[in-house]
Amino acid sequence: MAVIESTTVRRQQRDGSPWAGLKPLAVDVAVPLAAYYLAHGAFGLGLVASLTVASAVPVVRTVGGLLRDRRVNALAAVMLVVNLAGIGLSLLAGDARLMLLKDAALSSVIGGSMIVTALLGRPLMTAGMKPFVVKGRAAREAAWQRLAAGSAAFRRDERSFSLAWGGVLVAECAAKAVGAYVLPVETMVWLGTVMLVAAIGLGIVLGNVFAGRIAERVIAEAGEAA
Repeated sequence: MAVIESTTVRRQQRDGSPWAGLKPLAVDVAVPLAAYYLAHGAFGLGLVASLTVASAVPVVRTVGGLLRDRRVNALAAVMLVVNLAGIGLSLLAGDARLMLLKDAALSSVIGGSMIVTALLGRPLMTAGMKPFVVKGRAAREAAWQRLAAGSAAFRRDERSFSLAWGGVLVAECAAKAVGAYVLPVETMVWLGTVMLVAAIGLGIVLGNVFAGRIAERVIAEAGEAA
């Protein structure tokens, strides 16, 4: 399976800061939430219509990103398909809860992909972690390649990094799926955002355990080579 290169990863590499990758995430979380409350509270639209307006924001951003980058990004394509499917099903069925399940489905697809690729030995999250460890240095790049080829412990930590993130996102999917049909829609609109932020925070905490080990191994290997 080819490594998926995301727009977020490229932006992080260009700006040189991991916080740069959180900017588009903040937009994708805050703007749809604001759009929902504006449509539902200020303009009096129904739940399905308001959620459709909110879902249109990431759709527009995803399409704009695909046109700007002039390449088919697998992750962006999945997000686009899931968002459009959620909007279509909700409009046809008139059920706002289907729109809430859209977000859960997206988390399950991304999280499941992380788990599967890790188990297959091609961890999906490596593409996002490696730039921050290597930092464009030739010695670290060479050290990474040597460790990836000859260190079982290094490959285990690399897989564990993706498994940690994948497990968190799959758990978030399950929680959102239950909440979508147990809790009121109005509650899940903001609670779903809280779940996403909490999942990202937990993913960072768990992932950093393995990322730290990987960074230490790469730095030590690069020092030995030097």
